[in-house]
Amino acid sequence: MKVLLRAATIHNPHTAHHLQQHNILIENGSITYIGQEEQEADQIVDSEGLCVSVGWVDMHAYTGEPGLEYKEDLESLAAAAAAGGFTEVVCLPNTNPVVQTKGAINYIKSKSQHLPVTLLPAGAVTVDAQGKELTEMIDLHQAGAVAFSDGTHPLQGADVTLKALQYMQMFNGLLMNKPEHTRLTENGQMHEGEASTRLGMRGIPSLAEEVMVTRDLQLLSYTGGKLHFSLISTAAAIEAIRQAKAAGLQVTCDVASYQAAFTDESISAFDTAYKVAPPFRTTADAEAIKEGLRDGTIDVLVSAHNPQDTEAKKLEFDLAEFGIINLETAFAVAQSTLELPLEQLLEKFTTNPRRILGLAEPKIAVGEAANLTLFNPETRWAPRMDTTKSKSQNSPFYDQELRGKVIGIIHKGQLVLQQSF
Repeated sequence: MKVLLRAATIHNPHTAHHLQQHNILIENGSITYIGQEEQEADQIVDSEGLCVSVGWVDMHAYTGEPGLEYKEDLESLAAAAAAGGFTEVVCLPNTNPVVQTKGAINYIKSKSQHLPVTLLPAGAVTVDAQGKELTEMIDLHQAGAVAFSDGTHPLQGADVTLKALQYMQMFNGLLMNKPEHTRLTENGQMHEGEASTRLGMRGIPSLAEEVMVTRDLQLLSYTGGKLHFSLISTAAAIEAIRQAKAAGLQVTCDVASYQAAFTDESISAFDTAYKVAPPFRTTADAEAIKEGLRDGTIDVLVSAHNPQDTEAKKLEFDLAEFGIINLETAFAVAQSTLELPLEQLLEKFTTNPRRILGLAEPKIAVGEAANLTLFNPETRWAPRMDTTKSKSQNSPFYDQELRGKVIGIIHKGQLVLQQSF
């Protein structure tokens, strides 16, 4: 099959075609022509404002399969990812059972072979993600685990975190940890501040994140190795990571693309669509996130896609589960709220996650396999509940105008286009 991308602006700093507008021909999954001449093709993608970059990578998404398929299965996760422009997605291990065996790693890899999106399994750090006994991480690494995390269960024990950092150095592994002191966040519902006091809800203090960032950085300084913080949300945590990078530690971090879209003041209506962990924090924290993205302290933007079924969300605020779906809106929300130049934003979705995960970097060049995301950074649109690809519908962005629309992806020889572009 021949696919022609007509008059596409190329965003790929590692090639001579960067920021140039060309016709791109893809034949049987490979790029065979880049230039100004018209080419014959079986399918033509011709859209005003068409841009193309290498495929986007998401480092933080949850799937319900196995065990919780009613929230999300691997097929629906891949469909949502493709709709959001992602060609590769890291699946965190919090399934039932937990992803902690070679069989579980191989299950995800084999199930995704025919899908247009590559699903990259992360293995659990500890057995059943309970923070006590380390898993057989060498076996999981050899089976194909791209990183190690306990996902929704932040590592609490300093001894376990230290041992994990030491153990992973045997195979240059990556520890991903969400910094949260769970005793300080117990029963918390939203950011601890004036809004939580006014609403009478128990708060989640910034200190719960910051004390764990400080601890883990001290452990990293002692042991060496590679540490990635997932879902940073506070100004002080960002500053601590900035200083650690300046000191030469191998530390990276990500932030949810929606984290600066709202503040704790947005929860005045007790809408559970805004209940996320870490919570939406203050305007000062949101500004610190934007600055951390601009100066490179924050390496990666992630979807933090966390599907929850209706029964888990249509409850009183204090009883509802945390999380929103964001694979389909991650780019548009970032483009609409983060005030980041497009080239920097794309770097957070492409080059940086691949560098951190040790993945090969695709190129938009003749002879290369087509791993591409097609998008228009200026198109304005509003997500709709009735068109979401996810099995769950827990999003605060329905019917809100966003800027930046994904047109489709090309990966593994498959073209996936949105119905209207």
